[in-house]
Amino acid sequence: VQLQASGGGLVQAGGSLRLSCAASGIIFSSNNMAWYRLAPGKQRELVAVITNGGITNYADSVKGRFTISRDNAKNTVYLQMNSLKPEDTAVYYCNAARPTAWGTNNYWGQGTLVTVSS
Repeated sequence: VQLQASGGGLVQAGGSLRLSCAASGIIFSSNNMAWYRLAPGKQRELVAVITNGGITNYADSVKGRFTISRDNAKNTVYLQMNSLKPEDTAVYYCNAARPTAWGTNNYWGQGTLVTVSS
């Protein structure tokens, strides 16, 4: 299983970035996909999730600014981030989760760094 995240970088406050996460080795369409982030000195935070049925949910801190989407044909999940703020600076991780009768299988990508300058 491999989740390859990309698209991070340095951006000024108010700018935009789009993260991508390409998955292989899983039945992508069966997985709920999510983006988490980890900032220095903070706990890991769930940023956005999109279920295998296309239902989305967001952390309050990013609602109205971030949009998660998926392309099952490309086995890829995206995170469009607009109106970025310095507090969005973090390493962003892609997660794939597939519920089974015996629990949930979780897979993680390697992370991509987003730095927002003020």
